[in-house]
Amino acid sequence: MYVVEKDFHGKKLRIESGRIAKQAGGSALVTYGESVVLVTACYGALKDVDFFPLTVDYIEKTYAAGKIPGGFFRREGKQSEKETLVSRLIDRPCRPLFPEGFHREVQVVATVLSADDENDTDVLAMCGASAALTISELPFEGPMSGVRVARINGKLVINPTRSSLAHADLNFIVAGTADATVMVEGGAQEVPEAEVLEALFFAQEQLQVVNEMQRELKSKIGKPTMEFAPTEYDQALVSKMTAFVTPKLKEAIKLREKMARRDAVGAAKQALMAEFVKEGDANAAVAAKVAAKVFEDTHYNVVRDMALDEGVRLDGRDTKTVRPISIEVGWLPRTHGSALFTRGETQSIVVSTLGTEAEAQRIDNLLGEASKTFMLHYNFPPFSVGETKPMRGPGRREIGHGALAERAVRAVMPEIKEFPYVVRIVSEITESNGSSSMATVCGASLSLMDAGVPIKAPVAGVAMGLIKTGEKYVVLTDILGDEDHLGDMDFKVCGTEKGITALQMDIKIKGLSREILDKAMLQARDGRLHILGEMAKSITTARNELSRYAPKIVTIKINPEKIRDIIGPGGKTIRSITESCGVKMEVQDDGTVNIASNDSTKVQNAIAIIESLTQEAVVGKLYRGIVKRIVDFGAFVEIIPGTDGLVHVSQISDSRVANVRDVLSEGDEVWVKCLEIDRQGKIRLSMKEAAAEMKEQGLAS
Repeated sequence: MYVVEKDFHGKKLRIESGRIAKQAGGSALVTYGESVVLVTACYGALKDVDFFPLTVDYIEKTYAAGKIPGGFFRREGKQSEKETLVSRLIDRPCRPLFPEGFHREVQVVATVLSADDENDTDVLAMCGASAALTISELPFEGPMSGVRVARINGKLVINPTRSSLAHADLNFIVAGTADATVMVEGGAQEVPEAEVLEALFFAQEQLQVVNEMQRELKSKIGKPTMEFAPTEYDQALVSKMTAFVTPKLKEAIKLREKMARRDAVGAAKQALMAEFVKEGDANAAVAAKVAAKVFEDTHYNVVRDMALDEGVRLDGRDTKTVRPISIEVGWLPRTHGSALFTRGETQSIVVSTLGTEAEAQRIDNLLGEASKTFMLHYNFPPFSVGETKPMRGPGRREIGHGALAERAVRAVMPEIKEFPYVVRIVSEITESNGSSSMATVCGASLSLMDAGVPIKAPVAGVAMGLIKTGEKYVVLTDILGDEDHLGDMDFKVCGTEKGITALQMDIKIKGLSREILDKAMLQARDGRLHILGEMAKSITTARNELSRYAPKIVTIKINPEKIRDIIGPGGKTIRSITESCGVKMEVQDDGTVNIASNDSTKVQNAIAIIESLTQEAVVGKLYRGIVKRIVDFGAFVEIIPGTDGLVHVSQISDSRVANVRDVLSEGDEVWVKCLEIDRQGKIRLSMKEAAAEMKEQGLAS
């Protein structure tokens, strides 16, 4: 067994290998506080594919938190949304650290074995993945480490506890190598760019401690790295193919419209194959592989050279211009809020739906049960890119893009106490040519305002790209799909006019320098402000009224001690109110009652019943009450359902009453005035004071 450990921001960080999962290519047991994650890395056969077949699975075992899974089978099922997101979080910084052309199947499995309440396991799994890969035979060009950086009460903190994050206005996960940042993911509360950059660079500096721990572990237990060299091709043949296809690709990429350009690029590839891959030739299979590789490399170089050398992009824009934007708000007649957002050849229909707290999403995870009142779901159907494929529900891409957009917009959502609605946003991508998640962010803000949701400020998003060759580079604003595929970076920046609400950065090179990250962030701000300006031409603030099809929620407060009167035995009373009035009701422990219906009359009827059940006596007020019980010294009169007070014999009449039963009988209706409510809640009433006041006001008794 080999162990490296260091004190890392207030707790001991321990990475162990050689005791558990010894048959894996590499394994690491990472411990921080009482959270423990086992990460393994294994490799398989060489795959005949044109991509790196890396699979990352992050798995949370419920026993890690001392829980038994729910459901009929009482065992873990498919990955949860969080497990999917963390799997992506680990994959993204690991993938670019493998050499180009490495096509062996690689699988990384991170299993949460122990989870405490304070130390999240996502960054531990990321560090463990790098450690397992670093000590394995695989040609991993790490190590890489991840940390969480948050700003809590104005101070930057590394790997803060979960409870302290409630006070954070900035929360990012940053992954980096010794040289540069390789991945960023997280959100903020409208924090200015300069302050976000300060946090990212601070994280990059601090994670070097963990990188050094991994290098130390490798020196103790690391295996010899397997030999790998990219496939060598006949250079004469490569040159001929390149010379043949280059002019065809240069002509093809001049076409500004995506589908026409795609067809022309496809035709160039077919021409290359037809020229150099002869049917029946013994070397046809090899020639086809060479042609495919040459075509991909040439396409890559032609597009990049045009941007680097000429400053011109595939659709004719310069490096900083945002594509044309068109917006329609409120165009779907029966939805609560809707927007059609189109930017270039990317388009999203975004719809907001309002509901009651009963419609909140129930989440059961390692931390326990929780209720989610704001949801954003992203759908990417195949027709959006003119393709056909089976539709099997949301995949990792849809879940990841939806989570990013949700984080970006959540920062401006009103508190549930201010706006007592559950809100669900759905983005349907109907056309896509890059930045569809950012179109979702923009459309979400617009549809929320159309729905009458009082968001703090509109949010816009823009995706930034990078093309870098040697020391020469260019940052691209609002990238196309091909620029994402052929470029070196996909850096999504979301925020308001005031500051950033969410970031996500993926890169394909070994890392980004501070200079490039700085430039990308500031250029993104210019793009975002332009988009916000275009959005403001359609709608600037939330509508004054909700859609007539949205539920109307009225909130009233009652004495918490009266909650039982509304609920009734076994919930009988609240069921009766909801059924008779046709409303939905939610009663909270603090006495807050939310009543919802599309019909305001039904809401008012329910309020009247609740007030009758929960009203309290007021000193000086007249009541028409019912005599419930007669005693020698007076009568008890019910003035409110379930609430009565005493009319002392001396308060029945101006005349002397010798026997209460001579004047009153049980069941009589009488007017009384509330004279006093003592500390024990006992109520003193007067019939004679009520009669005198009514006479004075000229009222009939």
